[in-house]
Amino acid sequence: MNPMDAQVALIDQLFDAGLLIETGVDGLYGRSGQFEDVISRFDALITSFGREDKAEVIRFPPGMNRAHFEKSGYLKSFPQLAGTVHCFCGDDGAHADLLQCLGEGKDWSAKQEMSDVVLTPAACYPLYPMAAKRGALPEHGRLFDLMSYCFRHEPSRDPARMQMFRMREYVRMGTQAEVLAFRETWLQRGRELISMLELPFEVDVANDPFFGRAGRMMKNSQRDQGLKFELLVPVNSTVSPTACLSFNYHQDHFGQTWGLKTAAGEVAHTACVGFGMERVALALFRHHGVDVQAWPRSLRRVLWG
Repeated sequence: MNPMDAQVALIDQLFDAGLLIETGVDGLYGRSGQFEDVISRFDALITSFGREDKAEVIRFPPGMNRAHFEKSGYLKSFPQLAGTVHCFCGDDGAHADLLQCLGEGKDWSAKQEMSDVVLTPAACYPLYPMAAKRGALPEHGRLFDLMSYCFRHEPSRDPARMQMFRMREYVRMGTQAEVLAFRETWLQRGRELISMLELPFEVDVANDPFFGRAGRMMKNSQRDQGLKFELLVPVNSTVSPTACLSFNYHQDHFGQTWGLKTAAGEVAHTACVGFGMERVALALFRHHGVDVQAWPRSLRRVLWG
């Protein structure tokens, strides 16, 4: 079976089992109670691994400040993934025009205007301006625990490449040595965590999907410097395993962008570990079956106690 056939077979299996619910848009799905329960159990497992670090817990909504989004530089690197929120801001006449377009089956999007909200592309993006407003980091920096629905415009029949999905992150801010030590700790924890789920995996150097000609150079630079690693699990095929966890060292990019300073007054460095919540759930259903009652007892003890 080639990788594409595997993708279609898996998503149809998930639909047939009622674990995912079709909406008519590729990559935009409802989730069943059983699917959500698996994600909740995995979320609790992540928390158990990070509890001793005493991270500050923050939960942002799936939309963020457009001005912050623009300043972040996301559009320079990933314009193909971004999503914005547009709203109707007109009067009665404009409303009539909108309804006429709608009734005639014409494009009515021009009757809307861009709002001050964009869809959050990664759970950490709203964090950096918030942290910068607090002033210099305390001694030994800060650690945050985040989770948010995120959006990336890449419609696909691959169930592991959803357009709206949840991302759990731990974000470390501090000196270069502090954030690299954090990433190394989570590289080890990530391996242990996924091993407990009895999933096959590998960890490999990776790159983000930078756009365009300049993006190709950025991809090569990111890989050459070892700034990003991914924990890969075969979900649709063994040929193209899915990144379920990522371990990222941003250097001083966000520190420079937002004026984040260490206690010593130097530009702060940042790193994060990200968990694709739906992707891990999909990996569990792919490797252990759609009936959670039939999963190995050892795995059920890990997730349900």
